[in-house]
Amino acid sequence: MATPTSNTLPLADIHLQTAPGIWPLAWGWWLVITATLAVIIMIVMWLRARAKKTRAKKEALQALNTVTSLADMNALLKRAALSYFAREHVAGLTGAAWLRFLDAQCPDKHSRDKDGFLAHQDLWQKGIFSKEGLSDSELATCKALTENWLKHALPPKASRAPLCTPAAKEENHV
Repeated sequence: MATPTSNTLPLADIHLQTAPGIWPLAWGWWLVITATLAVIIMIVMWLRARAKKTRAKKEALQALNTVTSLADMNALLKRAALSYFAREHVAGLTGAAWLRFLDAQCPDKHSRDKDGFLAHQDLWQKGIFSKEGLSDSELATCKALTENWLKHALPPKASRAPLCTPAAKEENHV
């Protein structure tokens, strides 16, 4: 009788390749990372520019709380305007021209025509030049006008403030 033979061959086990790892990243992931970093950097730069642009406005609103006279309010308005507008245009404004400038910078929806600075011109003249000064209610009205202007006119919008652009500064300079 014949001996049974084994049909098994001496083969090694099958070894599969290891699964691909996360590193090195594919070019698509590098693109996503670069785009995300670019967006984050742009947002940070925009927030810094916005904070820098509104710093003078915030300081003026804080200083308004300590103001006790109309002359101080007028000086505060002048300093705030000089922070945002061309010095050549703002520094020389006085009287009705100054009040007209203030009204022109305030947006329409915040009552620049019917209840603006020119409508209260007599209060401003009385408060600055009169020995009597203003009553508490008149001073409160002027303070409300000042606060309204600081909140809504600063920083100036491009449509209302062509004087704050470098090209306009050069044009006025010539």
